[in-house]
Amino acid sequence: MADYMVIASGRSQRQLGAMAEHLMAKLKHEGVPGVGIEGAGVGDWVLLDGGDIVVHLFRPEVRRFYNIEKMWGMVLPEPDRVAALA
Repeated sequence: MADYMVIASGRSQRQLGAMAEHLMAKLKHEGVPGVGIEGAGVGDWVLLDGGDIVVHLFRPEVRRFYNIEKMWGMVLPEPDRVAALA
């Protein structure tokens, strides 16, 4: 598994792509080796795998559908509510 998992939402496929590129550059800059990326071409769910750090980026409706937070029994703010605050 990973030491850290980040789950975040973006408003569009384009925004998720930009977020993924930015995070990938930051992880590489911080010396995280071999960062992998999946789903950037589609932009509904983008996964960045930095080994000890895994980042999931979703569009809000896709995040609601998969509800991966539920796997850990976590109660987190609704993605639409969080996006509205940003």
